[in-house]
Amino acid sequence: MALDGITIAALKKELTEKITGSRIYKIAQPENDEIMLTLKAAGGQYRLLISADASLPFLYLTDTNKPSPATAPGFCMLLRKHIQNGRISGIRQPSCERILMFDIDHLNEMGDMCRKTLAVEMMGKHSNIIFLNDKNVVIDSIKHISSAVSSVREVLPGRDYFIPNTQGKKDPFTVSEEAFSETVTKKPIPLAKAIYTSFTGFSPQAAQELIYRSGLDPDRGGNVLSKEELLHLYNNFTRLMDSVRSGDFTPNMILKDSSPVEFAAIELKSYGNHRIEKNDSMSYILENYYARRNVYTRIRQKSADLRRIVSTALERNVKKYDLQLKQLKDTQKKDKYRIYGELLNTYGYGAEPGARFLEADNYYTGEKIMIPLDPDLTATENAGKYFARYGKLKRTEEALSIQTRETKDEIDHLESIQASLDIALTENDLTEIRQELVDSGYIHKKGKGSKRELKSSPFHYLSSDGFHIYVGKNNYQNDYITFKLASGSDWWFHAKKIPGSHVLVKSEGRELTDRTFEEAGALAAYYSKGREQDKVEVDYVQKREVKKPAGAKPGFVVYYTNYSLVASPSVDGLTLCSFS
Repeated sequence: MALDGITIAALKKELTEKITGSRIYKIAQPENDEIMLTLKAAGGQYRLLISADASLPFLYLTDTNKPSPATAPGFCMLLRKHIQNGRISGIRQPSCERILMFDIDHLNEMGDMCRKTLAVEMMGKHSNIIFLNDKNVVIDSIKHISSAVSSVREVLPGRDYFIPNTQGKKDPFTVSEEAFSETVTKKPIPLAKAIYTSFTGFSPQAAQELIYRSGLDPDRGGNVLSKEELLHLYNNFTRLMDSVRSGDFTPNMILKDSSPVEFAAIELKSYGNHRIEKNDSMSYILENYYARRNVYTRIRQKSADLRRIVSTALERNVKKYDLQLKQLKDTQKKDKYRIYGELLNTYGYGAEPGARFLEADNYYTGEKIMIPLDPDLTATENAGKYFARYGKLKRTEEALSIQTRETKDEIDHLESIQASLDIALTENDLTEIRQELVDSGYIHKKGKGSKRELKSSPFHYLSSDGFHIYVGKNNYQNDYITFKLASGSDWWFHAKKIPGSHVLVKSEGRELTDRTFEEAGALAAYYSKGREQDKVEVDYVQKREVKKPAGAKPGFVVYYTNYSLVASPSVDGLTLCSFS
């Protein structure tokens, strides 16, 4: 979710406790729209990272340093000139806005104590970091906003600073029951939207949570609520805002199979089926959320060219496969032509010269059959013509049977590569997938080939009962864990008839527990193309039953005896280890 006013309030509380009174030791600008303040406080040293990125604004304390450019940008130099060695005397949040204002006391050139303010606005595409003097006038900002860009507010040196009117939204801390009811009911829109468009600090997710706690339907219009429902909603609204006012926060992150879904400063009871990771620090939650999401976003960006290559090849092969199936279906007429030819050889003597049809007994079915004739040809010549058609279609069928099987194998291979791209986490993972595309001829090979080695490692999990489980990230790793890492008594799992990873459980001479079978099945379901489904059927068999046909593509195996189970895709409850 985007940072809302409630999350900002939780950040304000944490920052007030930790860095109020701290001295600004260093100022850096690692990115064009990002600054980092290194602070020395009574409780130790802190780094405050602030971003005004239009798509991903954030602010949190972090232990991680970031490299800075050799030459500091102008805004960074200005901050160093004025507030380096200054002290943060206070942190403010106007109402429940997505703004934090850092008041900083410092000595000017004459040695007199002065106060400046760093206003951090986290408002999506309007995010900015604005440096103000003690008269609330803009000294400079990390982004200059002229009248040509915004007719509402200029953000330029010398302009008075003010908070833009947030579309007539009301202050959630001061709204009365009457004003609340009037505001919610006058908009004939879904209840959740009526709340987050009417009150500052509320995101769509926070509005959804409020309505969930009230036991109401978020899609109902506020104008159809009864007085009792409105009162119940208002009471939950005031309880929530009382918690925010008193600083009673529960920083948490919602996880689905270890992947971050949402974060919030209040407990999200509406996500009851998901795993919730809590922490006392809102900064910790934000840093971890953005770090995990950034990994996903960065890899998606870096894999865009590979996805495009695979998608194009897959689309081409699917079209070819559909055409081949249509042509193959047409060859089913061949037996009809063979029967025509045989019946003409048997009964053709009864055909009159110039006849267009011959009625004959079909001795295969015992029924009468009408055989079309070319009136310019004799019955024997017509029979030869039908036999020729039969022969051509038979040869076509034989060729197409091979071609369709090859095309289907190609489609399965490309879909397995797509599945590998979906679970790639590092650039080394992408390197192996790129190599597979090169080896398969989808990417032109440059220079001399080198011996292929695994550059990344399979996933290595430890089951609840202490069994080691390995999951291939791509087809080369699938072959590796199945045919090099595994022994005959180990157990092998794979999602049934859909692309996915090979999953191997090392038995080490022990009998697997039922829970281990379930956990391995859940992994096989999760690391497959069916990971978004509620249930996935998974085949499992001892490794000795798994074979690789000669000349088969990477990751392709066969097995003829197996067991099956139904699993919910999940990695919860399993410990991810380093590969060894």
